[in-house]
Parts: sequence; C-alpha cells; structure tokens
Amino acid sequence: MPGVTLVEVSRFRDTKPIGGPPGQGLFLNGACLIETDLAPHDVMGMLTAIENTLDRERDERWGPRTVDLDLLLYDDLVLNNATLTVPHPRMTTRRFVLEPCVEIAPDLMHPLAACSLSDLLQSISATHPHVAVIGVPGSGAPEVAAAIADATLARLVHSPVEYARAAVHGQALAVSEATASEHEWQQAVEACSRPLLASGWPNDPHGTVADYWLHTLRLAAADELSPESYARFEPVFDRVAGQTVPPHVAILLVAAPEVLEERMAFRVGRAMDSTDVFADLLPAAAAAPSQRPPDRAEMACSVERLLKLQDRIVAALSHRRGRDASGPRAVVTIAAGDLGQAVQEAVAAVEAMA
Repeated sequence: MPGVTLVEVSRFRDTKPIGGPPGQGLFLNGACLIETDLAPHDVMGMLTAIENTLDRERDERWGPRTVDLDLLLYDDLVLNNATLTVPHPRMTTRRFVLEPCVEIAPDLMHPLAACSLSDLLQSISATHPHVAVIGVPGSGAPEVAAAIADATLARLVHSPVEYARAAVHGQALAVSEATASEHEWQQAVEACSRPLLASGWPNDPHGTVADYWLHTLRLAAADELSPESYARFEPVFDRVAGQTVPPHVAILLVAAPEVLEERMAFRVGRAMDSTDVFADLLPAAAAAPSQRPPDRAEMACSVERLLKLQDRIVAALSHRRGRDASGPRAVVTIAAGDLGQAVQEAVAAVEAMA
C-alpha cells in the first residue's frame, strides 16, 4: 500500500477460536510490523479497505470471517474515541496476538502496561496465573469471577465480607461505626491477603480467579483514614501485600452511576432475601443500628462513595507509569452494565490466555 513499508512479518499460527458461536474451525493468526507516514485513523481506514476487498463480512461478533485486520499499537500513542482505540483493548491477554508480536518485536513497549510485549506474554504464561476481577461492589465482580472459574476450571477466591464493607462504608468491620479504626483496616487487609499468600500458592495450570484486588483496600483507605492514620497504615499494607501473589491479569469492570443506583435499589428491595446476585452490596443494604433499609439519600451517598472509589481504581490500572510495580501488567476493561455481556467478554479474555 502507498505510504507503508513492511518491516517484519511473523509466521502464521493455527489457533482455536475464542468466544463466538460454537463449531468454528481453526483461525490463522499472525502479526506484522510496518513503518508508515499515515495517521492512525488512516491506517485503520487502509486495513478496513483491505478487509472489504477480501469480502470481509460482519454478520456475527467473533464469528468465522475471511479476514480480520487490527491495529494493535501505533508507536506509544494512547487513543480512545468512538472510532478507534489504541492500544487494542483486548490484546494484553490474547496469546494468539502476543506470540506472533513477540516473534517479530519482543522489545516493543506497550504504552499503558509500560512493559514490553515479551513481558506481557510472560505475564499470561505464569504456571498458576492469578486473574483478578476488579470492580466496586455492584459491578458484578463476584458473578463474573464465578463464571470465569467455571469455564476454566480455576480456583475461585471470593472476597471476605470485610472487603465489601470497606468499599461501601469506608469501614472494615463495624458497620455501625462512622469511620473504621486503623486496626480494623489492618484486619481487613490480613483477611483479604490470606487466600493470596505466596507461601501457599498452588502450582496447577488452571489458575486462581479472585473477585477482588487487594490494592483496592489501599485506595479506599486513602480516602477514609486521616493522613496520620494512613501514614501508619501504608507500611502495614505494604508488608502484608508483599507476601501475596499479585494479579497477572486484571479484568476491570466499570459501572455507570445509573447501573450502580439500579443495583443498589434492587438489593434493598424484596429481592434481598430471594437471590444472592450483587450480594456484595448487602453492607449498603443494611443500615445499623435499626437494620432498616436505607432511604434514597443514604443509597445516593453509598453510590457516590462507590463511584469515587471506582475512579481511583480506574486511575490506578489505566496507566502503569508511576504505578505500584506489583500491579497487573495485563488489564482488560469491560463495561459492567450488561452482566451477561460482561461475563462473555471476561471469559473470552481469560480463555485467550491459553
């Protein structure tokens, strides 16, 4: 194509289909490295034109197709708009993408992960990978994590009750207290760290799927503790977290305000005793000491707290530069509004690691 110089081409690989309808045959995947003076949207337009020339059909998502050309990276550009997202939002867990990329450009840097493509491939190749489904209570993290574990035969780790109480109320153990003490926050960290301790980490290939991220407690504590208390809490957190296996992959669920409001109302309604869906919102659905359901103003306050924490989580995971080195390199962000769609996206992201 005019304005394009082909630098490297990987060999082609037969790969199993991920997601989409059953009964598909093998796919053929590869990667190429180009130099171009075309702008990113023009590169994408060029790729679409090639697809159309080769009779690309778009009848079914993740279904069989003659050709599918993606723009994975464009130098160190980070772009996210209605027509183009760069880096490609799902490339970090896809072995069928990373392996051919590493073959031709192992040291190429991923600008969001702030590590090389070779490092990303190594992250999804851990002997017993740790996948953390990360989201505030009401995002669907327990439900999505359970679906991933069921599909991949992974060990499922649910967050202790202290985790949701800290996220919803800004307190670790005592729902009736306005602010948790440092000791209660430390107890919450210790309870959440136990299933993730490196000393007892399994070595089977199926992996562990947790429906929480230990670092979320640190983010919540930064808002809820006084500066003096947080200064004492932080080294305790670092000591405890340093004994755990951090996530190799993060599935980040992001919920819109109206989604959290709807799910909060659902939990405090008649459904409270008839289903365990969004059960991580129960600490917000119980108002002490009278145990009466919270009123609209109290629910709005809880939702506001969750959105503030969600913003902190997104910021901590969206760009690795300057981020805690123990954080996950591979992050896949999924909208939490449609729980069924979120499950499908998350399962496909984890299955693509194999």
